[in-house]
Amino acid sequence: MNGKLFLCPTPIGNLGDITVRVLETLKTVDLIAAEDTRVTVKLLNHFGIKKPLTSYYEHNKREKGSYLLDKLKSGLSIAVVTDAGMPGISDPGEDLVRLCTQNGIDVEALPGACAFVTALVASGLPTGRFTFEGFLSVNKKSRREHLSLLLEETRTMIFYEAPHKLTSTLRDMAEAFGSDRRIVLAREITKRHEEYLRTTLSGALLHFSETAPKGEFVLIIDGADRETIQKKHQEALPDAETVILDYIAKGLKGKEISRLAADTLGISKNEAYELYLRLKAEQ
Repeated sequence: MNGKLFLCPTPIGNLGDITVRVLETLKTVDLIAAEDTRVTVKLLNHFGIKKPLTSYYEHNKREKGSYLLDKLKSGLSIAVVTDAGMPGISDPGEDLVRLCTQNGIDVEALPGACAFVTALVASGLPTGRFTFEGFLSVNKKSRREHLSLLLEETRTMIFYEAPHKLTSTLRDMAEAFGSDRRIVLAREITKRHEEYLRTTLSGALLHFSETAPKGEFVLIIDGADRETIQKKHQEALPDAETVILDYIAKGLKGKEISRLAADTLGISKNEAYELYLRLKAEQ
């Protein structure tokens, strides 16, 4: 009989944030797969838990994933933990879950600490609709390409960033989204020096030109203004009368013109047909 994989979130700073259920699970599983066993053993020691540990991280996930799958197939129960937060979010736990689901292994995710959710709800920016983008590429070209895909994103955007890359990322974001776009930078969440900087991208760049970034950051960025995007699209559309007159000159019929014009101009077929009738009558 197969074992089960448990995804166990660990505190992102304050050890008091670990749940009773996670502790009970860590005590009962046969094996714990950790992003960094040195970090996890400190957590386990703090709570008096002694369990076999094995490493599972980005650079060994292929071979270790096969190893863990074999253990699960043999009937062992395994907990997966990261250094902090929810396994599977911006870490290779995602790959292990996929491997298990493809091989009929049960996966149980326990609720708990997650940095981006904590930062989002405290940011003051809209939480109803958001997109989590994780870490941007260290490659400048790839990073800018990623941001270019988000130019018309109206949902709140969430990113993770390391301190040594923060200034370069903020500079690219200001270039892509505009220097006046609102941003909230959360760092050291749940820790003694927790801080939220609510400003604009230009304000953030100014702040970190004077203060060196420290700690891991969650960046919460306001989405693009929907009305501004719609106006931009409307301004980019060709003149409606010109389009319909061109279709008339080509000998197309009214219904076909209204369908084509609606697609081209982003208006309703009825609007296009009414304009067609008026222009036809004026000829």
